Order: sequence, then C-alpha cells, then structure tokens
Amino acid sequence: IPLKDNIPRRTFPICTILFILINTAIFFYEVSLGRAMPDFIKRFGCIPYEITHYKDIEPFVSYPVYFTIGTSIFLHGGWLHLIGNMLFLYIFGDNIEEWLGRRRFILFYIGCGIAASIAQIILTPNSKLPTVGASGAIAGVMGAFLILYPGARVLTVIPIFIFIRMVWVPAFMFLGFWIILQIFNSMFAHGTNIAFFAHIAGFFTGLFSVRAIKRRKMMGFRITDSRE
Repeated sequence: IPLKDNIPRRTFPICTILFILINTAIFFYEVSLGRAMPDFIKRFGCIPYEITHYKDIEPFVSYPVYFTIGTSIFLHGGWLHLIGNMLFLYIFGDNIEEWLGRRRFILFYIGCGIAASIAQIILTPNSKLPTVGASGAIAGVMGAFLILYPGARVLTVIPIFIFIRMVWVPAFMFLGFWIILQIFNSMFAHGTNIAFFAHIAGFFTGLFSVRAIKRRKMMGFRITDSRE
C-alpha cells in the first residue's frame, strides 16, 4: 500500500483534487440510492455486451450505450474500491499533472480511462457485468510516473504476517511489480469481477503517451538549442 512519494511539487494539484472530489461525490450519491444503487451502476457502468451488440439491456437508458465508456470511469462499486483508487491518484497524480499541465492532464486522465474501458470491451465482448472505476485512468497515471520518475521512491506499507513495515521502495520496483501482478492475474484469475485488462491497457496507454510527449519535448529543445 503506497503512502507517498518523495517527488516535491511546486504547484497545487487542482485537477487531481478535483477528480478525487468528483469520484467521491458520485460515490456518495450512489450510496444514497440505497437498493437502487445496483441499477444506477448498470445504467452508467460500461457493459461490454451492450457495446459490442449495440443493444441496451435492463435497466434501460435514454442515451446511447456508448456514453457509458466514459461515465463508467467515475463510478465505484464499494468503499475499498473508491479509497484505494483515490489513494493511488493522490500519490501519483500531482506530479503528472504538474509535468503535463492542467488541461493536458485532464485529457490524459480521461483518455487513459476510455482506453482501459475499450480494452476490457474488446477482450470480454460478451460480458454482461458492468465495468466501473477509475482504475484504468489511474493506471495510466502510474504508467506515466514510471516513465518520468523511475528513480523516485515510494513509502510503502508492507504487511508481514501480523507485523507491518514501512519501507521506501524505488518507483520502478513498486510500479513494475504492480503491472506484473495485473498481467499475472489477467492470465490466471478466472471468474473474478476485477477488470485486469483495463488496468493493463490504462497503464501502457499512459506509459507510451507520456513517453511520446517527453520525446517531442526533448526534440523541441534540441532544435531550439541548435539554432542558438
């Protein structure tokens, strides 16, 4: 469980905080629905079968089912789901927001979430279970962090039987272990309701996107420098 990283920030992460507040507010609304919460999740969650067959299944909605590819990334299925995702977003999101800039970070976050949803649809086209959660978008943030700050350290809680240790772990080890675990689980954890394919797709979307942006920035600097 990560607690914080050692990369200082110079600006207030307003977009990261805004995403945390939006996700939290929507979840509180879900909880306020009581017994109607499952129907709400089915309406706004991304159900692969609905997308691949373009067929709305109960409970029916008044908008195109494709909209759920985007709306699903702001829903969560439980308290642990929400708290875990928001913790990861808070720890890794601020530095990526600062590096990308606020407007680009918003597009990046939503884009990674949509890419994650699409990957889950492609790999489980007949599933009638709603896919919800910001995990894919946050996985993209983690992939970006791995590219930009591989030498950073992450203060991590490591439970060892009944004991708990807090250790500073290199970011490349923490994030590398995390993505390997997602890949392993996607191959062997059958019958689970966790969207491991979405995590993997979001992670690599973020990784390759930021890698491309970083290269472009470096090339721009070289061109400017050579002209001087």
